Amino acid sequence: QVQLVESGGGLVQAGGSLRLSCAASMRPFSSYAMGWFRQAPGKEREFVAAIRWSGSNTNYAESVKGRFAISRDNAKSTVYLQMNSLKPEDTAIYSCAAARFMSRSTTDYDYWGQGTQVTVSS
Repeated sequence: QVQLVESGGGLVQAGGSLRLSCAASMRPFSSYAMGWFRQAPGKEREFVAAIRWSGSNTNYAESVKGRFAISRDNAKSTVYLQMNSLKPEDTAIYSCAAARFMSRSTTDYDYWGQGTQVTVSS
């Protein structure tokens, strides 16, 4: 059974940083594109960032461009989301997901993690 396990969430002040990790059990991990999504209370899940299987291409939501960075280590079957200059509006549950190709759409992703809470205080 495929598992995606996120870690690294927490409470941080505005302007601070967090690094999320997502450990995946799919093999080979390198055959999957990976994405990060977030869902705030009362809102739809939204795309945050995605990375191609090789790590050579990335894609970001406009709201996080220049502040967040997605990366992956295929040897460790892990994808990361470095979040800098955090804002209160970044508060949400962040989930990683795996797909056969890089996409901004939730419907293109086959596997999902349970999510990790990120709370940014003002």
